Amino acid sequence: MQKITKDMIISEVLDIDIELAPFFFEIGMHCLGCPASRGETIEEACAVHNADVDALLAKLNGFLEAKAKEADE
Repeated sequence: MQKITKDMIISEVLDIDIELAPFFFEIGMHCLGCPASRGETIEEACAVHNADVDALLAKLNGFLEAKAKEADE
């Protein structure tokens, strides 16, 4: 499983798993189809939307870990 980091580009993250999109919606980033927003890093997106980057990373990586565990069962 790939770990999501704050310097990853949002489009990279969504390419890993499109089901991560709702976590970006939660921080107010509703324009994920926009080329400019998809080219931002997670850290940049969090700065623009006044969101805690560490909290978002925990949610993203927690979701992927849970999904991987579920697949292993």
